[in-house]
Amino acid sequence: MVAELNLVSHASAALAFGLLGLLIATRYLRRDVDRAMLLASGASLLWALSLVTQSLWGQPGFIARYLLELLRDGAWIAVLLTLLRDSAHDGNVVTSIRRLLGAAALAVLTLLLGCGILEYLLDLAVLSGKTKVVGQIALTLLGLSLVEQIWRNSVTFRRSSLKYICIGTATLFAFDFFMYADALLFGQVADSFWSARGFVNAMIVPLFAVNMINTRKQPVNFQLSRNAVFHAGTLVFAGGYLMFLATGGYYVKVMGGDWGDALQVLFLTISIAFFLTLLSSRRFRARLMVFISQNFFDYKYDYREEWLKMTRELADLSDDPPLPQRVIRILSGLVESNAGALWLRDEDGNFSLQSSVNLPSPRHSTIDGHGELPRFFREREWIVDLHEYRKDPVSYQLLEIPDAISSFTEGWLVIPLYLGNDLYGIALVGNPYARVELNWENFDLIKVVARQTCNLLAQADAQHRLTRAMQFEAVSRATAFMVHDLKTLIAQLSLLVKNAPRHRDNPEFIDDMIRTTDHAVRKMSNLVDHIRRPMAHTDEKHLVDLASLVAELADDLARRNPQPRLHPNRGQVLIEADPEQLRSILGHLIQNAQDATPPEGEVDLSFKVAEGNVVLFIQDTGSGMSDDFIRNQLFKPFASTKGLTGMGIGAYQAREYVRKVGGCMSVTSKPGVGSCFSIRFPLANPDELPVPTPVPTPGPASAPAPTSLSEPAASKSVDNLTQSKKTPTQ
Repeated sequence: MVAELNLVSHASAALAFGLLGLLIATRYLRRDVDRAMLLASGASLLWALSLVTQSLWGQPGFIARYLLELLRDGAWIAVLLTLLRDSAHDGNVVTSIRRLLGAAALAVLTLLLGCGILEYLLDLAVLSGKTKVVGQIALTLLGLSLVEQIWRNSVTFRRSSLKYICIGTATLFAFDFFMYADALLFGQVADSFWSARGFVNAMIVPLFAVNMINTRKQPVNFQLSRNAVFHAGTLVFAGGYLMFLATGGYYVKVMGGDWGDALQVLFLTISIAFFLTLLSSRRFRARLMVFISQNFFDYKYDYREEWLKMTRELADLSDDPPLPQRVIRILSGLVESNAGALWLRDEDGNFSLQSSVNLPSPRHSTIDGHGELPRFFREREWIVDLHEYRKDPVSYQLLEIPDAISSFTEGWLVIPLYLGNDLYGIALVGNPYARVELNWENFDLIKVVARQTCNLLAQADAQHRLTRAMQFEAVSRATAFMVHDLKTLIAQLSLLVKNAPRHRDNPEFIDDMIRTTDHAVRKMSNLVDHIRRPMAHTDEKHLVDLASLVAELADDLARRNPQPRLHPNRGQVLIEADPEQLRSILGHLIQNAQDATPPEGEVDLSFKVAEGNVVLFIQDTGSGMSDDFIRNQLFKPFASTKGLTGMGIGAYQAREYVRKVGGCMSVTSKPGVGSCFSIRFPLANPDELPVPTPVPTPGPASAPAPTSLSEPAASKSVDNLTQSKKTPTQ
């Protein structure tokens, strides 16, 4: 049954390869790849026929079939090498790869074929059965390496012309690899692999036929990268190491006697551990990449890969790791290193150490900005090789290296960082993993990357400076608000002192003086409390009757001309706010309207309630404001029309507090006609809030109120003082 299955399997493979060869010979024999495919089809046909005749008549013998299989494998490797040769857009790279892989394949084939021919002609067994299996595994690994390299590095739009031939040859070599690896492990070829082999070969033939039809007039181009060669080289190395491992394990078991099994397990364990250690070694990978760059490529760097890597590093906005450490890693990674240090210019013009990676902390951490090295870098954009400097200081004009750099015994390259034409920083790169020969390409790339990273460092420093400036601005703004409140209190107390000599005997003046002084004390106490606990009272709100509050303000400010005229509103108008702060901002706006209006003018106060909101209108017939002033100055802090007597923050405070309680403020004005402030507040739901809070007035019985906004005047007490000033002494 097994023999019949083998016969049918390999007969189907012979028929498939015969038809493929006929198709190529009659219609598609124009290119070198076509001729190589015809040769591979013929060799595969002869190999399959030899297996068919062996199943039928027992001939040819094993050695003849073995030689035909070697010819078949060599023919398919030749197809892949021909594809490489026909890709002419990067001739130097392709030639190097083709020579390396072609030489390896030719060496293995020559060795195996030579020993096989000697055994066939002279009956001289040069190679053992296991050695032949190892040779077959080597050929399959070479084939898989070529397929992997071709597919990985082909241009995307060219892959359609390679897809089927890559899949077919990869399947052919992969199947043989697993079959012979299994045979090496168990000492014989498994019947399941052998019986299925012919069917597998017949199954992949349609892929080759489709490839020939699709690529009749299509050129095949490749773009080989360092990573592809690195992966291919790693794959070849891994395959060779595994073959060595299998061979060594076999001989250890054979020669170990009674200890053979234990020694084999020990050998395999140690070898695998060493293999994993080698693959995980950055030093080994660095040396392999340097070897590849020096021997197979015109340029040392894959610039697309380097630029993408740097972009990914610099695009990370997090601070883990910090930006100086990332800059060090980027610069050191360009020359296969992982150590370095970075100095940046400080406010004194010196260069202070920002960070060091994998280097011991130095005793000296600052570079003198007027020292010889910074002057050297300001004159010329050189990169100082400390290894070369120690051998020949004259080549660097006997430059004196600062102690902050020379204290790093593992230092290698000193790199200047320029922001425009100014020296902004200095970077040090430690010794590399592998020996790196520096040339113009290394230096140019390092200089470009150094300038890019320096721009990012300068941007980050500017951002930090801006953040600090904003913090100082916040402190200055809070101070200005407090000064504004204190200015109001000083005005009240100054008026008291000014009127005291004339009205000290007036009982009414004494009562007003006590109330005003008490109010000033409470106000200053609240200011101190606010400084100590700035967040303690920010969210205090009560239910306030806006209509009553505005009526009280109109009554208090009626002693000044023009007197505010309130249009009565029916019922309560309840809003949610802090009573003291609300009184302060509304009083300020009404007083501003009085200040801007001549005594014979008008200041009207009115309400409008609609759709859950109430709008308070403060309208005057004063001097008015231009659109430009409203847009650019009215609500800007520290912009005032009162000259040195005003802080320019009252309107700003009023608008910010109205926004805080959920309202908004708008202004319409025309120069020479007047202004109208419209202040909208959301109405409160009285069912969900406590009873309306009475609005405090300055006096002994008033409860202390938090102060975070300014108050334009001491309301009733100051007005009483003004009236007392005008009243003759009794």
